[in-house]
Amino acid sequence: MLIDSFIGAALIALTVTIHAVGTSLWVRSARHRFADRDTGWRLGEAVRVLIGTGIVLVVLHTIQILLWAGAYLLVVAPDAFASPQEAVYFSFVTFTTLGYGDITLTGDGRLLSGIEALNGILLVGWSTAVLFAMVQRMWQNIGNPNHET
Repeated sequence: MLIDSFIGAALIALTVTIHAVGTSLWVRSARHRFADRDTGWRLGEAVRVLIGTGIVLVVLHTIQILLWAGAYLLVVAPDAFASPQEAVYFSFVTFTTLGYGDITLTGDGRLLSGIEALNGILLVGWSTAVLFAMVQRMWQNIGNPNHET
């Protein structure tokens, strides 16, 4: 149980780092892309930024989920899954807190899956905040040439 707690803490540190770097780079890129405009964002540009934001966030979460699946396969419960795809599926269901229950872990792996769910809640909430900030920025800048981005 203690080892799984350390593994969970390491995975949380790694996924939070990935999310921090990924979202920071994306927001900085979007900001610089449109910051030097003489006019405010046009609606089409704003929509493209929001679509890009959604895609970047999903890619970041997918990377994080794959890391958790790898940990299950390599460290925690290598015999619990019939295939790597099943481990990835379990990780997606756990990270997103869907919890279908069609695949369950036994022993200490149960603790790690709970930690993954908490990690998912944290990071999906962070993604929601990033997307909200982008929408707010979009509404402030559409057609407003005098608003600083």
